[in-house]
Amino acid sequence: MKKLTVISGKGGTGKTTVISNLAALADNVVLGDCDVDAPNMHLLLKPTVEKKTVFKSAKLAVKNEDSCNNCGLCREFCRFKAINEDLSINPLKCDGCGVCAVVCPSNVIHLEEQITGHIYHSNSRFGPMIHAKLKAGADNSGKLVSEVKKEAAKTAIEQNKKLILIDGSPGIGCPVIASLNGVDMALVVTEPTQSGLADLVRVLGLSKHFNIQVFIVINKYDLNEKMTAEINKYCQEKGISVIGKIPFSREINEAMHLGKLIVNYKPAAKPAVAIRDMWQKVKEINQL
Repeated sequence: MKKLTVISGKGGTGKTTVISNLAALADNVVLGDCDVDAPNMHLLLKPTVEKKTVFKSAKLAVKNEDSCNNCGLCREFCRFKAINEDLSINPLKCDGCGVCAVVCPSNVIHLEEQITGHIYHSNSRFGPMIHAKLKAGADNSGKLVSEVKKEAAKTAIEQNKKLILIDGSPGIGCPVIASLNGVDMALVVTEPTQSGLADLVRVLGLSKHFNIQVFIVINKYDLNEKMTAEINKYCQEKGISVIGKIPFSREINEAMHLGKLIVNYKPAAKPAVAIRDMWQKVKEINQL
């Protein structure tokens, strides 16, 4: 089983568009949307949800107000200032550290696990899809990403799938680290701008720690060919291959507006041809 993650140094580079079109070209695949803070692959693939499960990770302090002796130790020791003046607990400030429960002489405070998101097991027209949504303001997105990947791997084993395509999170934070952990290959989607190059440098620095194959995709490369040349030069110096260059085309926006993918909507269009060529290289590299 091969695992391929598509990431980007920032949002808005076309990462989800790229992986959704790759999903249309792949065979025997399980899809995983690990951009749990702002998932959107389902908007393009329109999967049918078959199962929804809750995800619990964070803990919050809960107090039995009736049994409290109002000693105030919880407020005194709470470093997050989550205990109000009336000694009630502010759930928005509570970090779940548990100090209040430890110092409470009446044992009226305990920690309760909270629902911080949901995991969806769905079927798309290209294969099974595992995706999730983190509750607004909740922490531990990396743990939820790991759970999505675990469920995707489990589904691949059960259904004898040979490839897992993962839509990773943008940036270099905890969810990206979880998206890269244990995969065979990473495609980094960038754009020909100065900030695009700066973000690419950061995400390549992160990817280096995982000892995996990394390849670059330059989206809308022809909008700034000078910056495209700079990105090419940087990648050559680092020994990293630019595996694909996708030209700007209003046909991609047109396809997305209609809820379609460019490789199916207009297969002869230049961006569709570029994506197919890139996928052929991915297949050859991974012996798919």
